[in-house]
Amino acid sequence: MIYYIGITHDHRLEKGDFLSNIDLAKYRWFWVDFSEPTEAEVEHLASTFHFHPLAIEDCVQDLQRPKLDYFNHYTFFVTHTLREEKGELIKEELDFFVGETFIVTFHKQPSIEVTKVWNELIGLSFPEQWDPYYVFYEILDKIVDNYFPIIYKMEDELEKLIIEQTGIQPMNELMEIRNMLLQLLHSVNPMRDLLYRMLNSHHLNLNQIEERKEYFSNIHDHLLKLSEKVMTNREVTADIRDSYISLNAHQTNNVMKLLTIITSIFAPLTFIAGIYGMNFENIPELSWKYGYFITLLMMFFIGVSMLIWFKRKGWF
Repeated sequence: MIYYIGITHDHRLEKGDFLSNIDLAKYRWFWVDFSEPTEAEVEHLASTFHFHPLAIEDCVQDLQRPKLDYFNHYTFFVTHTLREEKGELIKEELDFFVGETFIVTFHKQPSIEVTKVWNELIGLSFPEQWDPYYVFYEILDKIVDNYFPIIYKMEDELEKLIIEQTGIQPMNELMEIRNMLLQLLHSVNPMRDLLYRMLNSHHLNLNQIEERKEYFSNIHDHLLKLSEKVMTNREVTADIRDSYISLNAHQTNNVMKLLTIITSIFAPLTFIAGIYGMNFENIPELSWKYGYFITLLMMFFIGVSMLIWFKRKGWF
């Protein structure tokens, strides 16, 4: 569906379903939301608003990298919304066409952020304080705010894994968290760069940006904090992984050391048993009355002597 909100020149708010015969010129500014649009509704981007074909192509294609493009009378923004569902990170695209007198939002899935700001604007008694860039700021702020619960939950899971950093199952969970952190990083860093370009761009030297520069700067600060948190947590996952590998290697070395000691002790004993197990007739010791007990005593003495020697060497 396509919905619109229009603020008239006398500061009245009008809303409804978007129709091609609506006179948008009568509004001081307006907001049109393309929510899960059909192919026919997507055509309005070109036929009604005359947006650039490349920008429309970016809207139609799935999950473009967060970015901004400058055009004659508007700026095109690609952003990412994130949510966690059943242990998986769901990434969705939310696009903006922002001009001095309009904002057009485009999303293929329902957007919680757009719905919240839409309802907030409708509920205002004095909407004259809003404008397209303030709507853009409000949605962008909610997008970034929704990143924080995701990273906080990952940090809680990492704390549990630090306590239980042995075993196959915790390591599988660790790799899943590490993969989610990488996905989060692929959205946070481009969004951070997008805000940086906005704050330092000469192309966006508009009144709406200059008046609310501190607001967008605050979002940029949040994205910097998020980026640092993601990188820090990725380092933590790398440390846990390395500790797990080192611990496994240490345990394996201890097992191999024990097996080597046992093998070393039984090597001379096996040699002695092998000699007296041969079926030659002329083995002098075979006729000794106490040969069997002497051989066992000698084998016991060799084994104990080797154990004492290994102990003094610090092998175990």
